[in-house]
Amino acid sequence: MSSTLESTRSPLAVDRDGDVVHLHLNRPEALNALDVPLARALAQAARELCADPQVRAVVLSGVGRAFCAGGDLAQMQADPVPVARELIEALHEAIVHLNALRSPVLASVHGVVAGAGVSLLLVCDLAIAAEGTRFNLAYVNVGASCDGGSSWSLPRVVGLRKAFEIALLGETLDAAEALRLGLVNRVVPVAELEAQTRRLAQQLASGPTRALGEMKQLLRGSQQASLREQLDAEAAAFLRCAATQDFNDALSAFIGKRPARFAGR
Repeated sequence: MSSTLESTRSPLAVDRDGDVVHLHLNRPEALNALDVPLARALAQAARELCADPQVRAVVLSGVGRAFCAGGDLAQMQADPVPVARELIEALHEAIVHLNALRSPVLASVHGVVAGAGVSLLLVCDLAIAAEGTRFNLAYVNVGASCDGGSSWSLPRVVGLRKAFEIALLGETLDAAEALRLGLVNRVVPVAELEAQTRRLAQQLASGPTRALGEMKQLLRGSQQASLREQLDAEAAAFLRCAATQDFNDALSAFIGKRPARFAGR
């Protein structure tokens, strides 16, 4: 990451590249471990993004040598219960808003992804990782149960039996295993992570934003719905898409044998 980001004093560095918003966890000296100010900043940013119709893709990454080493245990040590309560409250607000975003959210991870870092990874819609990245849910290694929604999202990604293994044994996974399990979608060389992240984010941002948002919500809600309920939800979502400019422009492009260009409306 750039030295400009590392030098800013904000625990969350935010920059915008056209329709793409980049959220950078910015506590490099602590491997981006989540303390209360960082969790609150992330919750605030996610809440604001939910209300911004101009955002067409979001990237979540970490400044320095790691994506996120989990919660800041040093901050908790002096008074564990009150600090943990405050941190979890802010983290969970961030998770709820990131999950609710209609635009796609891409995690770009490297170095260490541990504890709450895994929870943040899992709430994102897609994930790209640098070679050499290490993943560990880690909570049992410090005598804690999980937070950040990982008990909800992990079984949905890897299956219940594998989720038990990851959660109860607290073992480290390498990037290749994370890819095999579906924790990440792509693994790339370290030197290519930033460029490939931007390329993938731009691809998402140039897509039919309303349709991508509908697809996200359908997929996320599918495991709580019956087939009849899901069919009804699909029908309603398709009809909402059919009323958009993007859908109508795409139909004209298809009939005219031209590539579709989406405005996100």
